[in-house]
Amino acid sequence: MKRTLRSRGGEETFTSVDPSSRCPAVTMQAAVTVLIVFLSLDFLSAQSKSDLRNSSNVQNGETGQKTKNQPHIIFILIDDQGFNDIGYHNPTIKTPTLDKLAAEGVILENYYVQPICTPSRSQLITGRYQIHTGLQHSIIRPRQPSCLPSHMDTLPERLREAGYSTHMVGKWHLGFYRKACLPTRKGFDTFFGSLTGSVDYYSYRSCDGPGLCGYDLHDNERVAWGQKGKYSTMLFTQRARKILESHKTDKPLFLLLSLQAVHTPLQPPKSYIYPYRDMANVARRKFAAMVSTVDEAVRNVTYALRKYGHYRNSVIIYSTDNGAQPFTGGSNWPLRGRKGTYWEGGVRGVAFVHSPLLKRRRRVSKALLHITDWFPTLVGLAGGNISQSQGLDGFDVWPTISEGKESPRKEILHNIDPLHKYLTETKSSDAKPKKKAAAGSPNKGAKFKKPKKQKKVVKQKLNKKSGFKLKATKKPHIFTQPATKSKKSKPVSKLKQRSGPKSKPAPKSKTKPQSQHQPILYNKPKIQSSGTPSASGAFNHKSKRTTSQNHNLSQSRPAQNKSKKQLKEQFKLKSKQMFLQNQNISQSGSPTPRLQPAPPPLWDTSVQAAIRVGDWKLLTGDPGHGDWVPLQMLPTLPGRWWNLERSSSPRYKSSAHKNVWLFNITSDPFERQDLADQRPDVVQQLLARLAYYNQTAVPVYFPPDDPRANPSRHGETWVPWADEEEEGKYQGVYKKGKNAKKKRKKKCQLCKLKSFFLKLNTGMMSNGI
Repeated sequence: MKRTLRSRGGEETFTSVDPSSRCPAVTMQAAVTVLIVFLSLDFLSAQSKSDLRNSSNVQNGETGQKTKNQPHIIFILIDDQGFNDIGYHNPTIKTPTLDKLAAEGVILENYYVQPICTPSRSQLITGRYQIHTGLQHSIIRPRQPSCLPSHMDTLPERLREAGYSTHMVGKWHLGFYRKACLPTRKGFDTFFGSLTGSVDYYSYRSCDGPGLCGYDLHDNERVAWGQKGKYSTMLFTQRARKILESHKTDKPLFLLLSLQAVHTPLQPPKSYIYPYRDMANVARRKFAAMVSTVDEAVRNVTYALRKYGHYRNSVIIYSTDNGAQPFTGGSNWPLRGRKGTYWEGGVRGVAFVHSPLLKRRRRVSKALLHITDWFPTLVGLAGGNISQSQGLDGFDVWPTISEGKESPRKEILHNIDPLHKYLTETKSSDAKPKKKAAAGSPNKGAKFKKPKKQKKVVKQKLNKKSGFKLKATKKPHIFTQPATKSKKSKPVSKLKQRSGPKSKPAPKSKTKPQSQHQPILYNKPKIQSSGTPSASGAFNHKSKRTTSQNHNLSQSRPAQNKSKKQLKEQFKLKSKQMFLQNQNISQSGSPTPRLQPAPPPLWDTSVQAAIRVGDWKLLTGDPGHGDWVPLQMLPTLPGRWWNLERSSSPRYKSSAHKNVWLFNITSDPFERQDLADQRPDVVQQLLARLAYYNQTAVPVYFPPDDPRANPSRHGETWVPWADEEEEGKYQGVYKKGKNAKKKRKKKCQLCKLKSFFLKLNTGMMSNGI
C-alpha cells in the first residue's frame, strides 16, 4: 500500500508497509530470535556456572562434596590408663561401654604412645617426634616458660582450614606462660578445662610445690569460677554434650575430650567404689572406680552423638596418653615397666577406633601405629591438605585401620633425651666421680674432683644441629678409667702397709681385674660391631693396664712402722708415677696397634634413647624401672608383690650395670629375653638409626622455673604471666643437679611408701569400704 504525500515543491511519494498485513511473519521471526538468544544465554550461563564450580572445586578440594562426606571426629584422650586397666584386657575392670565400642570397631593392639603426658600430647597435636619440638626432656611444669613451638602448625589448625569447628574439653598440659600458648591460639575455637598437668577433681586446685597452689579451670581464655564441688570427669562430659547439642549438622566437628581421669589424685565418687569392694588393695580399688567414671562419660558422649544426629557420620577414637603407675593403682601387667619408662608398659597404649564408616569392623589390628599418626590420618580423613605441614613424623594410617591394609609405619623413635644420661660405673658408691666421668675425658678420668657446680642450676649449651654432640670419640674409655680407679682403691687399702717380695701376688692380680671388668665387657662389645678393633682393643688395653698396676702395687710394700700420713703421701706419689708408667707401657705394648685406628663410637649408649624398627626394639642409657608388676591383689605393703619377679629372675639383677638392651617384641612382647649379646649386628643397625634421627634433632628446650608464675601474684590462679615478646628469651638448657635429692630420697623412700599405703589402708578402714 502506498501513501502519497503532497508538498509545495511537488508530489512526493512515501511508501510504507502496513503492519497489519505482515504481522504474522514478523511475530514468528521475532519469537524465534528471542528463543535462540535465550537458549544461548542460558547455555552460556550454565556453562559458566559449571566452570566456576569446577574451578572452585579444584581450588577448595571439592568443597561441596567434601562438606557432605567430612566425618565428625571425636577424640577421647585418657590420662595414665594402663594396658591392664580396661575390660577387654582384664575382666575385673568393669567397662561395658568401652568393651562394646571396641568390639564393634577396631582394637589397636600394637599402638604406641609416649611414657609421660606432655610428649604424648605434643606429638598428637603436632604430628612430630619430640626431638623435633624441643620437648625431649620431662614434662612442662606449671612455672616453666615453655610451650609448643610457635612456628609449628597443629592438628586443629589444619582441621579448621578444612572447614571444621574445633573444640577442646579437659586437660591441656602443653604450656601456658604466654597467651599465644593457649589452646584457643593453637587452633581450637573453644576450650574448657585445665592448663596444668594435675588438678584436684573437685576444687580444681593445682600445686607445683609447697605454697605454690592455684585454681586451674578455664573457659576459653578466662578463669571459670563457680565450679568447685563438681566432679571434673562429669563436668567435662557435660560440656562435651552441650557442644554436640548446639552444633549444626551441616558443618563437620572436631572434639578433643581430654579427660583428667585416671590421673592422680585418686578421687572417685563413693558410689563408683562399691562395685570394686572386693578388691583388697585400696589404691587399685579407687583407680578401678575412676576407670568406671570414664566408661560412663564415654557412654554419655556416644548417647549425645546418636541423639543429635551426629553418630552415623562420626569417627570415635579412644586412646591413653601413657602407661599406668602401679604405685597409684594402675596396672600394665603382663607388660614390663610403668609410666615414665621406655619399656612396653610405659609406651604401649590402650586404643580403639569405633565408627560406622569403617569398612572392616569387629576385628583386632596388630599393625604398628604411633600417636603421631593421628595428625596426617585425621587431616586426610577430613579432606585437608597434608602437604602444607612440613616435617611430619606420622603416617596416614586410615586405610590400615578401616580396610586392614598393611601399615606404612615400619619404625618408631620413642625418644632421644640427651639430658638423661646413664653411667655404667655404678659399682662405685661415690656419686660424684660418676658425674665427672660422664663429662670428662679419659685422660682426666683418673683424677676425680668434687663437681660442686652440679648442685646449682647449670646452663648447658647444645649443638645447634642436634640434641647433643654425636661425635663422642673418647666415650669407650670413659666407662673404663673411672672403673679402674674405683676398683684400684680396694686393693690399695689392704696394701698400704705392705712392702716385700714381688713374685707371689702377681698371678692373683691378673685374674681380679678381669672379673672386676666383666660388667663393662657385658656392654662394650654391643656398642661396637663384632670384630672391630675398638671393642676388643679398648677392653684389652684396660685389663693390661690394671693388671700391671695391681702387679706393681703388690710389689711395693711400705714398712709398718711408718706413720699413716707418710704412707699416704708416698702412696700418692707412687700411684701417680705408676699410672704414667703403666700408661706408657700399655701404649707401647701389643694392644696399641689395635687402639690407634679405632673409629669413634656409633652412638653414646649412656644417653637415654629407645627405638623400634620392625620386630626389634633397642634401649640405651637408663630406660627406667624395668620390673614386671603383678596384679595388686594383696592388702599389705608393696614389698611382697614388688619382689615377686625380682626374686624369680636373678639374671636381671645385673641389668643395673647395663646400658644396651635388645628385644624381639613380636616374639617376646613382655621383654624377658635380652638379645643384645646374641645379635650385635641388629644392635649396630638400630644404633645407626638412632644416630640418623639425632642428626635431625633440635636442641632441648627446658628452661628454669619463672617466679612470676606464682599464683599468689595472679589472684591465686594459674594464668599466663609473660609478655608475647618474651618468646625465645631462655636460650640453651637448664637442668638442676639431683645428687643431693637422690640421696635423700634413697634414705627415706621406703618410709614414704609405707606411710602412703598405711594412709590408704587407714582410709579404707575408716570409711568402712
